[in-house]
Amino acid sequence: MTGERRPLADRPLTEPHPSRLPPEHPDRARILAAHSAALAAGEAGYLDPATGLFVLSAGFLAARGTCCGRGCRHCPYVDDQPAG
Repeated sequence: MTGERRPLADRPLTEPHPSRLPPEHPDRARILAAHSAALAAGEAGYLDPATGLFVLSAGFLAARGTCCGRGCRHCPYVDDQPAG
């Protein structure tokens, strides 16, 4: 999947795919708030509230234009269709 050009998934950039951030994740609300703030500010990403690691935003990943295939939390390309 590295460098693969494909259309964005049919969901808002603010909503990660459930396989990347499950609805039951204990820090989901804080993660989504940090991600939304990064999107609104036009920032490349945010610091994960639990780990302090830098996480790329869906906006940054969409602007890049390709999926890197590394399992990004906010990948705007992943959808419900199996890769193939």
